[in-house]
Amino acid sequence: MNSSSKETVKLEFESRSHNEQFARVVTAVFAARLDPTVEEIEDIKTAVSEAVTNAVIHGYEKEEGIVRLFLTAEGKSLTVVVEDDGVGIADIRRAMEPLYTSKPSRERSGMGFSFMEAFMDEVDVESEPGKGTRVRMVKKIGSVFPV
Repeated sequence: MNSSSKETVKLEFESRSHNEQFARVVTAVFAARLDPTVEEIEDIKTAVSEAVTNAVIHGYEKEEGIVRLFLTAEGKSLTVVVEDDGVGIADIRRAMEPLYTSKPSRERSGMGFSFMEAFMDEVDVESEPGKGTRVRMVKKIGSVFPV
């Protein structure tokens, strides 16, 4: 890919748990054009899994809806956006605290946002109760070099 070009993919899928794997694979294949390391691909896949799982489990709760996945590759940067039109998050800061879960009865670890922040270079969350959530994550390929 030319370092000055920009490529995008937009995808919509049903909020079913098995579509989390589909989103991971699509994102990994798309990210491959940036020539990431295996570790970078695994980081991206983990972050996408967490974001999509949050949309399915927390965003739509017991309802079904649509999850949107937007991927942008530009230079050596991958931007991933996961959106839902679900219940939204009343307190984003609290939701992003490690170990916080709004679904303790479902044995959720409360580490989704923590994983996203650990594996990606940037994580921004926008949400409004009753209007859904938008998670934007950026991974700069080749930004961390092993010592």
